[in-house]
Amino acid sequence: MPKAVGIDLGTTNSVIAVMEGGQPDVIVNAEGARTTPSVVAYKGEDRLVGQIAKRQAALNPKATLFEVKRFIGRRWDEVSEEAARAPFTVKEGPGGSVRIEANGKDLAPEAVSAEVLRKLVNDASAKIGESIRDVVITVPAYFDNSQREATRQAGEIAGLNVLRVINEPTAAALAYGLNKKGNETVLVFDLGGGTFDVTILELGEGVFEVKSTAGDTHLGGADFDQRIVKWLAEEFQREHNFDLRKDPQALQRLIEASERAKIELSQATETTISLPFITFDPETRTPLHLERALTRAKFEELIGDLLRRVREPVTTALNDAKLNASQIDEVILVGGSTRVPAVKRIVRDLTGKEPNESVNPDEAVALGAAVQAGIIQGDATLGDIVLVDVTPLTLGVEVKGGMVAPLITRNTTVPAKKTEIFTTAENNQPGVEINVLQGERPMAADNKSLGRFKLEGIPPMRAGTPQIEVTFDIDANGILHVTAREKTSSKEASIRIENTTTLDKTEVDRLVREAEQNAAADKARREKVEARNNLDSLRVQALQQLEEKADAPQELKDRVKALADEAESAVRDEDDAKIADVQKRLEDALRELMTAQGSGGQGGAAGQPQQDDVIDADFKPAD
Repeated sequence: MPKAVGIDLGTTNSVIAVMEGGQPDVIVNAEGARTTPSVVAYKGEDRLVGQIAKRQAALNPKATLFEVKRFIGRRWDEVSEEAARAPFTVKEGPGGSVRIEANGKDLAPEAVSAEVLRKLVNDASAKIGESIRDVVITVPAYFDNSQREATRQAGEIAGLNVLRVINEPTAAALAYGLNKKGNETVLVFDLGGGTFDVTILELGEGVFEVKSTAGDTHLGGADFDQRIVKWLAEEFQREHNFDLRKDPQALQRLIEASERAKIELSQATETTISLPFITFDPETRTPLHLERALTRAKFEELIGDLLRRVREPVTTALNDAKLNASQIDEVILVGGSTRVPAVKRIVRDLTGKEPNESVNPDEAVALGAAVQAGIIQGDATLGDIVLVDVTPLTLGVEVKGGMVAPLITRNTTVPAKKTEIFTTAENNQPGVEINVLQGERPMAADNKSLGRFKLEGIPPMRAGTPQIEVTFDIDANGILHVTAREKTSSKEASIRIENTTTLDKTEVDRLVREAEQNAAADKARREKVEARNNLDSLRVQALQQLEEKADAPQELKDRVKALADEAESAVRDEDDAKIADVQKRLEDALRELMTAQGSGGQGGAAGQPQQDDVIDADFKPAD
């Protein structure tokens, strides 16, 4: 059987590994290096990938593409900051997708990433002497459904059979714990070129169980580099009245020099950035040079706010796992940016432990992916290894009032399947639209819409009668399938959340952070929506009771009908004061109506209805 490999498709560099003799091993590329820059360049009909592409970037900045992982699976309106700072052109594509312009062509991020994957696999095939097709590809733990599906698409574009999409910190834990005996609780701190993840796992007896994950998909070493770029450009502009960032060639040289300076400052306390002939004086045409000394202290000042951002996901992951720092046995550092001394200090401060550096931070993810590939292929040397991962963000549907009804909460073990029963809110409603959401906020507009689909052909029935099963099914890759079925008629509709570059979505990596920052405002908004929904449900019940209590006193029926009309007006006008007043008067009148007939009410004491959420204002959970 041909070997399956593991691939760490990184923002800055990528790595490929394979199981050999019961141990994962990195496969060197055609240049003899263990890591391959995730860089693709287009020159005429030629396509350059890896180190050769990176070497010519300064002379070909408009067609040398890097950090493309930050655009994969995202919409144009999510990537404005990254697009603005790139020396190449990033623009809006069809349906709000992201496209990268190079050599006169508009390229999808998936297609560019596929070039990197193809280079890795072709070089590895030549090294091991057999064709490789089956792969496991890693993604940041905090990648959303769209980004995971887009990564899988990149593999398919490269002609690969993607066996599994696995979280990067989980893969690193596999590499670390492969030969470990005993039980351990491990925190994986993964700060790479473009993303940051924190994952807590329990390891023992061949079981790798993820307890929680948190992160920030807009934080990485590339952001550290950009702070140096900004500082250099502003210093140069102050001296020469010229912004180097407006010149693509100069900007590319700044980016490369800033990355080198960051790396050097991990070992030294000071470095000199020297860029001769960086540009020409626009008036005299004399050459201008850039030379600046940068100390580690100044660098840490420049990235101070970024360093503070790594703290919150660590705290979140610990809280979600219901652990404190003292219960963590090992802290594993993954990703090249963990070499920054200030990052290591923060890890020590947050955990009270010296980080374990026994695994190579550049290679651990690919090695773990190779282990996962071996598990899938049934490698006998691995024994019985069980990997239990989780979904990073809550999944649900939009309900009446623009709220979210969660079905699968974040940090739920995957694969996972959950079914909830919903119903209609209007009489004779022929269909419902289901808006599938991902995120932690209570209001639908503040979360990411993964997709919408319609269930139609519902037979005419009174509001609240149809029984509509909505099922969320997440596979082992963390990719979602949604099905809706009306039980009476057996009408069914479904959606597989894919075609991600054209779907409407919001910035997922800020969802949890914003959920905490906006908790008070969210609560107030939710309470107002719930009050409106309560009154509207009471109005529907009142009208139904009027039909059933035909022999009630006419004066009482007229009063209930008038209050129901008043309730409808208050809900439509979103008049919060009037809603509270009408709610009380309509409850009293409805109680009187039901008592006059000597019969009990439905859904609560004294005729108060059971409160339900309503999807898209015409669909609600069944009683």
